[in-house]
Amino acid sequence: MIGRFISLEGGEGAGKSTQVRALAAVLEARGVPVLVTREPGGSEGAEAIRTLLMEGAVARWSAHSEALLFAAARADHVEKTIRPALGAGSWVICDRFVDSSRAYQGVVEGIDDAAVLALHAFGSRGLLPDRTFVLEVPVEQGRARAEGRDGAAADRFAARSDAFHEDVAGAFRGYAAREPERVRLIDASASAETVTSALLAGLADLLP
Repeated sequence: MIGRFISLEGGEGAGKSTQVRALAAVLEARGVPVLVTREPGGSEGAEAIRTLLMEGAVARWSAHSEALLFAAARADHVEKTIRPALGAGSWVICDRFVDSSRAYQGVVEGIDDAAVLALHAFGSRGLLPDRTFVLEVPVEQGRARAEGRDGAAADRFAARSDAFHEDVAGAFRGYAAREPERVRLIDASASAETVTSALLAGLADLLP
């Protein structure tokens, strides 16, 4: 079995966590070993940094500080969790990866894409997913979904303006246009089952 690395991206409330679990269940039913993980997080060190990144006021960190913290968390995640699983032949399905840093801290908050990728090249040795799916929903629909999550308080990113999230969505669409072999757009406004089917169709060329 060849290990594969799949990431799911998108704005707040796009259903990434739901689809990560659903996709993992389908693959496991087909006999594919799967590791589910997330960013920021996925290793002990990265989970500690996650708390710093996700909690507190929106202005707690500058864009440059955020980029460094995300890169540090990702480096630990890749070294401790992702690469070992891939080496063992597992499929790794990750809720967000470097494209989120490129979109949030890069395009929207003004850090040059080359700088974000340079941090990634140093910290995570440039690892990229075999396939990245961007789940797209209208910003207002995503916000409504996020606000309906068991009354949970919005994190530092979900709490930002609709204009911010529109810019994030545009950044992801730009990556899909420039890297069509790796990055695929998925209409996530449909039913969860329909979205899972679209993800599977988008993996047809990678499935054993």
